[in-house]
Amino acid sequence: MGLFDAVLGTESQTQAALNPAEAFAVIILVATASDGYISIEQANSIISVLSRMKLFKSYPHEMMNRLFDKILGILQGDGFNALFNAAKDSLSQDLREAAFAVATDLVLAEGLVAEEEKNFLNDLYQALGVSSEIAIQIVQVILIKNRG
Repeated sequence: MGLFDAVLGTESQTQAALNPAEAFAVIILVATASDGYISIEQANSIISVLSRMKLFKSYPHEMMNRLFDKILGILQGDGFNALFNAAKDSLSQDLREAAFAVATDLVLAEGLVAEEEKNFLNDLYQALGVSSEIAIQIVQVILIKNRG
Protein backbone atom coordinates (compact mmCIF):
# COMPACT_ATOMS: atom_id res chain seq x y z
CA MET A 1 0.00 0.00 0.00
CA GLY A 2 1.43 3.36 -1.02
CA LEU A 3 1.53 6.53 1.05
CA PHE A 4 -1.48 8.09 -0.68
CA ASP A 5 -3.41 4.83 -0.53
CA ALA A 6 -2.98 4.83 3.25
CA VAL A 7 -4.03 8.45 3.60
CA LEU A 8 -6.78 8.56 1.00
CA GLY A 9 -7.94 4.98 1.40
CA THR A 10 -8.10 4.29 -2.35
CA GLU A 11 -7.27 0.62 -1.94
CA SER A 12 -10.18 -0.05 0.39
CA GLN A 13 -12.50 1.95 -1.87
CA THR A 14 -11.64 -0.35 -4.77
CA GLN A 15 -12.31 -3.45 -2.67
CA ALA A 16 -15.71 -2.16 -1.62
CA ALA A 17 -16.57 -1.14 -5.19
CA LEU A 18 -16.94 -4.64 -6.71
CA ASN A 19 -19.98 -6.83 -6.43
CA PRO A 20 -19.59 -10.60 -7.08
CA ALA A 21 -20.54 -10.31 -10.77
CA GLU A 22 -18.01 -7.52 -11.34
CA ALA A 23 -15.37 -9.48 -9.45
CA PHE A 24 -16.05 -12.58 -11.54
CA ALA A 25 -15.71 -10.56 -14.74
CA VAL A 26 -12.38 -9.13 -13.52
CA ILE A 27 -10.94 -12.62 -13.01
CA ILE A 28 -12.10 -13.75 -16.45
CA LEU A 29 -10.79 -10.61 -18.14
CA VAL A 30 -7.34 -10.72 -16.54
CA ALA A 31 -6.99 -14.45 -17.23
CA THR A 32 -7.85 -14.00 -20.88
CA ALA A 33 -5.37 -11.12 -21.12
CA SER A 34 -2.62 -12.98 -19.24
CA ASP A 35 -0.61 -13.35 -22.44
CA GLY A 36 -0.69 -9.56 -22.83
CA TYR A 37 -3.34 -9.45 -25.53
CA ILE A 38 -7.10 -9.72 -25.96
CA SER A 39 -8.40 -10.32 -29.46
CA ILE A 40 -11.84 -9.33 -30.67
CA GLU A 41 -12.74 -13.03 -30.70
CA GLN A 42 -11.65 -13.41 -27.07
CA ALA A 43 -13.64 -10.33 -26.02
CA ASN A 44 -16.70 -11.73 -27.78
CA SER A 45 -16.14 -15.10 -26.08
CA ILE A 46 -15.97 -13.44 -22.67
CA ILE A 47 -19.24 -11.63 -23.26
CA SER A 48 -20.87 -14.77 -24.63
CA VAL A 49 -19.78 -16.94 -21.71
CA LEU A 50 -20.71 -14.40 -19.05
CA SER A 51 -24.11 -13.66 -20.59
CA ARG A 52 -25.07 -17.34 -20.26
CA MET A 53 -24.36 -17.41 -16.52
CA LYS A 54 -26.97 -16.94 -13.77
CA LEU A 55 -24.71 -14.30 -12.23
CA PHE A 56 -25.12 -12.08 -15.31
CA LYS A 57 -28.79 -12.70 -16.24
CA SER A 58 -29.68 -9.14 -15.28
CA TYR A 59 -26.87 -7.66 -17.42
CA PRO A 60 -28.13 -6.52 -20.84
CA HIS A 61 -25.54 -5.65 -23.50
CA GLU A 62 -25.23 -1.99 -22.46
CA MET A 63 -24.80 -2.90 -18.80
CA MET A 64 -22.07 -5.38 -19.76
CA ASN A 65 -20.28 -2.58 -21.64
CA ARG A 66 -20.50 -0.36 -18.55
CA LEU A 67 -19.13 -3.22 -16.45
CA PHE A 68 -16.04 -3.52 -18.65
CA ASP A 69 -15.61 0.27 -18.66
CA LYS A 70 -15.68 0.22 -14.85
CA ILE A 71 -13.11 -2.58 -14.71
CA LEU A 72 -10.79 -0.76 -17.10
CA GLY A 73 -11.21 2.46 -15.12
CA ILE A 74 -10.20 0.74 -11.88
CA LEU A 75 -7.29 -0.93 -13.67
CA GLN A 76 -6.02 2.41 -14.96
CA GLY A 77 -6.58 4.21 -11.67
CA ASP A 78 -5.53 1.67 -9.07
CA GLY A 79 -3.48 -0.86 -11.02
CA PHE A 80 -3.63 -4.58 -11.59
CA ASN A 81 -2.86 -5.73 -8.04
CA ALA A 82 -5.56 -3.59 -6.42
CA LEU A 83 -8.09 -4.68 -9.04
CA PHE A 84 -7.23 -8.37 -8.71
CA ASN A 85 -7.25 -8.28 -4.90
CA ALA A 86 -10.59 -6.49 -4.86
CA ALA A 87 -12.01 -9.12 -7.22
CA LYS A 88 -10.60 -12.03 -5.25
CA ASP A 89 -11.92 -10.66 -1.96
CA SER A 90 -15.40 -10.20 -3.44
CA LEU A 91 -15.86 -13.82 -4.52
CA SER A 92 -17.29 -16.63 -2.42
CA GLN A 93 -15.45 -19.97 -2.56
CA ASP A 94 -17.93 -21.49 -5.03
CA LEU A 95 -17.58 -18.46 -7.31
CA ARG A 96 -13.79 -18.73 -7.03
CA GLU A 97 -13.92 -22.29 -8.35
CA ALA A 98 -16.34 -21.25 -11.09
CA ALA A 99 -14.14 -18.28 -12.03
CA PHE A 100 -11.11 -20.55 -12.26
CA ALA A 101 -13.07 -22.99 -14.44
CA VAL A 102 -14.34 -20.31 -16.82
CA ALA A 103 -10.92 -18.63 -16.96
CA THR A 104 -9.28 -21.97 -17.73
CA ASP A 105 -11.84 -22.70 -20.42
CA LEU A 106 -11.27 -19.35 -22.15
CA VAL A 107 -7.47 -19.59 -21.92
CA LEU A 108 -7.35 -23.17 -23.20
CA ALA A 109 -9.96 -22.60 -25.93
CA GLU A 110 -7.35 -21.33 -28.38
CA GLY A 111 -5.51 -24.64 -28.36
CA LEU A 112 -2.09 -23.06 -27.96
CA VAL A 113 -1.24 -22.01 -24.42
CA ALA A 114 1.52 -19.46 -23.93
CA GLU A 115 3.90 -19.88 -21.02
CA GLU A 116 2.50 -16.68 -19.46
CA GLU A 117 -0.98 -18.20 -19.56
CA LYS A 118 0.18 -21.45 -17.94
CA ASN A 119 1.93 -19.49 -15.21
CA PHE A 120 -1.09 -17.25 -14.70
CA LEU A 121 -3.51 -20.18 -14.34
CA ASN A 122 -1.12 -21.84 -11.90
CA ASP A 123 -0.94 -18.64 -9.85
CA LEU A 124 -4.68 -18.02 -10.22
CA TYR A 125 -5.90 -21.24 -8.65
CA GLN A 126 -3.59 -20.67 -5.70
CA ALA A 127 -4.54 -17.01 -5.29
CA LEU A 128 -8.23 -17.92 -5.38
CA GLY A 129 -7.74 -20.65 -2.79
CA VAL A 130 -8.94 -23.40 -5.12
CA SER A 131 -7.56 -26.75 -3.98
CA SER A 132 -4.99 -28.36 -6.25
CA GLU A 133 -7.27 -31.40 -6.61
CA ILE A 134 -10.17 -29.28 -7.89
CA ALA A 135 -7.84 -27.24 -10.12
CA ILE A 136 -6.42 -30.41 -11.69
CA GLN A 137 -9.93 -31.77 -12.28
CA ILE A 138 -11.00 -28.51 -13.91
CA VAL A 139 -7.98 -28.46 -16.24
CA GLN A 140 -8.50 -32.13 -17.15
CA VAL A 141 -12.18 -31.61 -17.97
CA ILE A 142 -11.49 -28.48 -20.02
CA LEU A 143 -8.78 -30.30 -21.99
CA ILE A 144 -11.22 -33.16 -22.67
CA LYS A 145 -13.91 -30.66 -23.68
CA ASN A 146 -11.57 -28.96 -26.14
CA ARG A 147 -10.55 -32.17 -27.93
CA GLY A 148 -13.57 -32.04 -30.18
